[in-house]
Amino acid sequence: MLHNLIWDPSPEIFRIGGFALRYYSVAFMAAFVLSYVVMRNIFRREGKDIALLDRLLVYVVVGTIIGARLGHCLFYEWDYFRHHPAEIVLPFRWEKGRFLWTGYQGLASHGGAVGILGAVALFARRYRISLIWLLDRLSIVVPLAGAFVRIGNFFNGEIIGKPSGLPWAVVFAREDSQPRHPAQLYEALCYAVIFGLFIFLYKKSKLAQKPGCFFGLFLVLVFGARFIIEFLKENQEPFESGYLLNMGQLLSLPLIAAGIYFLRYYRDRHAKRQN
Repeated sequence: MLHNLIWDPSPEIFRIGGFALRYYSVAFMAAFVLSYVVMRNIFRREGKDIALLDRLLVYVVVGTIIGARLGHCLFYEWDYFRHHPAEIVLPFRWEKGRFLWTGYQGLASHGGAVGILGAVALFARRYRISLIWLLDRLSIVVPLAGAFVRIGNFFNGEIIGKPSGLPWAVVFAREDSQPRHPAQLYEALCYAVIFGLFIFLYKKSKLAQKPGCFFGLFLVLVFGARFIIEFLKENQEPFESGYLLNMGQLLSLPLIAAGIYFLRYYRDRHAKRQN
């Protein structure tokens, strides 16, 4: 008889005083490093200046963190952060007469997506490069980054799934003793598969020559997968219990709609302008 995995590792790799290095932080950093490596190969393949990519990396990192942080604070825990606004931007808080390092515990992927979009738009305008070209290429690597972030969530034992009797269900011991869907790993696997598909299409098809297609596919596939997997997750905040769809699903719908727009209409409009 198979027994469910009991998952109860410390989320911290080590701690020195008030500072702790967490698995989530390592996964977050790995997401950017590996995405940069893939994007560097894409830039070289298409004859773009690598120095431009280095500048883009700064914009994307800042945009991701700001967007993801604001997304979490505004959509998931506004009742708390409206009374503690400094904690939105500071990775520590004052508690019992001393500074307590907290890091940015609370990042929302939908906010991160909006933050990246805004940062890339500013970058494209400043350096006079096609915005849609950048979005198409970034869409190839963002699913890879998303997979690592969800692995970090798994190590944290957060964003857990609903109770399950399946043999691969996991007991998140810091939550309770009930076997649950490892929803974080479901999402990580979906994003890894999407990344593999995008790499294949980029190398073996002419999809990269059709502006908006990769970006549209990214929005539909990534947030479509997110929308479906949300049915297997516990709500992250109590207020979501009163909704037919949870916050993650509600925020995914407009992004999926935008993806359909880019796939069906932007390509057609671009084709007409070429004629």
